[in-house]
Amino acid sequence: MLRSESSLPLAISPGEPAGIGPDICIKAEKTLGPLPHRIYFTDPDLIQERALLLGADLPVSVLSKATAYDPEAMNIQPISLPFRSIPGHIDSRAGPFLLEALSQSVAACQTERCRGLITGPINKAVINQAGIAFTGHTQWLAEETGTARVVMMLASSRLRVALVTTHLALADVPAAITFENIVATLTILSKCLQQQFHIPHPEIVVCGLNPHAGEQGYLGREEIEIIQPALDHLKSKGLNLIGPLPADTAFTEKQLQTADAVVAMYHDQGLPVLKSQSFGAAVNITLGLPIIRTSVDHGTALDIAGSGKADCGSLLTAISMADRMSATANINHP
Repeated sequence: MLRSESSLPLAISPGEPAGIGPDICIKAEKTLGPLPHRIYFTDPDLIQERALLLGADLPVSVLSKATAYDPEAMNIQPISLPFRSIPGHIDSRAGPFLLEALSQSVAACQTERCRGLITGPINKAVINQAGIAFTGHTQWLAEETGTARVVMMLASSRLRVALVTTHLALADVPAAITFENIVATLTILSKCLQQQFHIPHPEIVVCGLNPHAGEQGYLGREEIEIIQPALDHLKSKGLNLIGPLPADTAFTEKQLQTADAVVAMYHDQGLPVLKSQSFGAAVNITLGLPIIRTSVDHGTALDIAGSGKADCGSLLTAISMADRMSATANINHP
């Protein structure tokens, strides 16, 4: 259990150096005031070169044992990038740099130097091409922190969507819809909504897997044999659950009026709805970790890196969300 102090800085890992991660960090610094305090885990030369390219006058403070945090500058915990990154051109040599930035930022949160982590967009292929097996931020963070189970949730000002399965081929999804996975997902989600979002008795809408939620078994039996028994088990423990509902009615305005979150069975069942409403203003949150972690809801956008066209809205939202979640958080996950 970690108690977070609102005076501690937030850790930010900008992500892929050839993408828009450095751009949006620079734009965020030009937009935000001194609070909340922020430390960027990256290469200061990369930031200064990109700021020059973007025409941004940005004071940078490189932190060390002899250099204290400067609220008037962009504070950087230096991570060495062993080559000069060119915007829009990925290089596998960035793989170890990306993981080192993540490792140091996570360690800063675990040792309570920082109170939450915000991650920028990465290119998974870059890390894998460097010979390092990597499936994504979420799984890596779970392994790095020794967390057995985490839940991916995207949130906007209008909607929260959590997922039972994440980055799986559609053909592999049914086998992953198990009683255990559903129970674990809903248990973590309910506790996080209580502890980090301060919702005493959250109402959670749960989607079925099949069209029409199986239509009494004519379109699939997962709802009858797996999902409903899992919901009944959790309802007996006091969770406030609605479903399983057909996905095409779970996201109607009437259904969402009282819902605090929706649980989708797979990635493209729930996230297109949220992103159609809030792309660029939504936040990816990893629930179940012993640290606060939020992320932008977009990719590296290599085609516009260094052009000045990148929108930092999602990063600002992710910073704001991490700030609110960590200011009073008392993390005590199952």
